[in-house]
Amino acid sequence: MPVTFPLFSAGHELDVSDEAFGFVRSSADLLDQPEALRQRLAEDGYLYIPGFFDPHLILAARLSVCTRLAAAELLDPNEPVIAAIAHPDKSSNYNGELARGNSAVQRVVYGPELLGFYANLFGEPVRHFDYTWFRAMSRGQGSTPHCDLVYMGRGTHQLLTCWIPYGDTPLEMGGVMLLEGSHLKSETIKSYLEVDVDAYCENRPHEVDKVVNKNGWSHPGYLSKNPASLREKLGGRWLTAPDWKTGDFITFGMTMVHGGLDNQMARMRLSSDTRYQRASQPIDERWIGSNPIANTRAGKRGRVC
Repeated sequence: MPVTFPLFSAGHELDVSDEAFGFVRSSADLLDQPEALRQRLAEDGYLYIPGFFDPHLILAARLSVCTRLAAAELLDPNEPVIAAIAHPDKSSNYNGELARGNSAVQRVVYGPELLGFYANLFGEPVRHFDYTWFRAMSRGQGSTPHCDLVYMGRGTHQLLTCWIPYGDTPLEMGGVMLLEGSHLKSETIKSYLEVDVDAYCENRPHEVDKVVNKNGWSHPGYLSKNPASLREKLGGRWLTAPDWKTGDFITFGMTMVHGGLDNQMARMRLSSDTRYQRASQPIDERWIGSNPIANTRAGKRGRVC
């Protein structure tokens, strides 16, 4: 279907012609065929599973998140809480506290349905990161293109991200977008994929100051600030769903280049992104435990460059 209105990502207007923009392929028909799922994942770099969750599970989690947003005075007090209409005078992006201790969100992302899916896909027992990412994106908010490996590459690289929308999400509200075929272009972006945002050069004073003293990153994490020019450089199309529905999810690997379309609506876009891997493989220590160290000073790692 053609896109008839402008789309933006990281503030840049995207080329929405058929040569530059398209939609993800559904793999819902392969759910009971693990080998076919694995082949599709290798081919496409992602698995889009529409209608996977019971919508009531997703909507219960949405309400719990919206209640927290309302308590933080981030929603318009004149609108129903569940509508997640952003406060006209405030802006919101990522907020990890929305998922912390939130049993309704935990039920979605670490429940038997999703863990069963990954056990079936991997063909053996799985484990997940204990850190739960949650995003509440208001108007104008999106994500710059990146690969997840630079943030969580200290364990196995055979790690999968799961992105879930919490409510119907039309194109103008945005959502995750993937650069077609980018999972096959690791050699092209090899130097970027070797980055660990929490690593720093002990023999470079400016990096020590930035990372150790100021709790920053040695690298900003993104591959580019301009999704439009990045697509022209790497090739492929930016892919997303024409209309994310309550109950959908998409999963992809650590070297898939992805970002987010900017939200052009007053309603907040709510989503989680969580990680799953084989239980038999090493795991990144930054993202596990009752209180994961994440990107704090405890997770910084020095090396001689």
